[in-house]
Amino acid sequence: MTAHRPYPLVTGPWIMRQTWSDLAFLHWSLPVEQMRALVPASLPLDTFEGEAWLGIVPFKMEYVSLRGCPNVPKLSFFPELNVRTYVKVGGKPGVYFFSLDAGNPIAVSLARRWFRLPYYHADMATHRDGNTVYYDSRRTHRGAPPAAFKAHCHATSGVEIAAPGSLEHWLTERYCLYTTDPHGAVLRGEIHHQQWPLQTGEVDIEANTLVEPLGLTLSKQPRWCHVVHTIKMVAWNLRRV
Repeated sequence: MTAHRPYPLVTGPWIMRQTWSDLAFLHWSLPVEQMRALVPASLPLDTFEGEAWLGIVPFKMEYVSLRGCPNVPKLSFFPELNVRTYVKVGGKPGVYFFSLDAGNPIAVSLARRWFRLPYYHADMATHRDGNTVYYDSRRTHRGAPPAAFKAHCHATSGVEIAAPGSLEHWLTERYCLYTTDPHGAVLRGEIHHQQWPLQTGEVDIEANTLVEPLGLTLSKQPRWCHVVHTIKMVAWNLRRV
């Protein structure tokens, strides 16, 4: 099913499959000029009704494998946590990552080299107790600025599909990521999945220093919180824009 996508699937075979489980979308709005200063000039910032948005997204990465390959226990299952904002290049809205913490040093090393993304190793734990999911992360990557996150989150509604034109749709229905190579060239990584099965959520954040390395200060509670039980996705290799 691809009718929900804002643009057609990229040509060529995908290279990797993943399942994301027990995911939380936590979002804060920030002044455009503040966010613009943190994103490479080659990536136009995407905004919603004049506001820029920063997201913190913790989840469990599961069943990670290359196309045609089996799962590998030490590589295919680990917790992850990313800090992101939103950009739009050539008419394609996507995600720009400030950091991605993961609880698997091998996966971190491979992702940094292959996808040119700012992955960091962290001591991480994610577990579910009934309707509540607990997240705990402390960055341990050598030479990286310290960062920690601890929270628990639960759903407060049934599953909803975001309506086109809504903030929820704008924040979540994005089918590519953007990064740059060492020479500043823009690279795009396409992904595909079904529409997000969103549930409104509530979150209690006990610790959050993830954006301190960016020089930002966030309110304790996000303006927007949704949770997702599970979703499957596939990814293509990076391509130069």
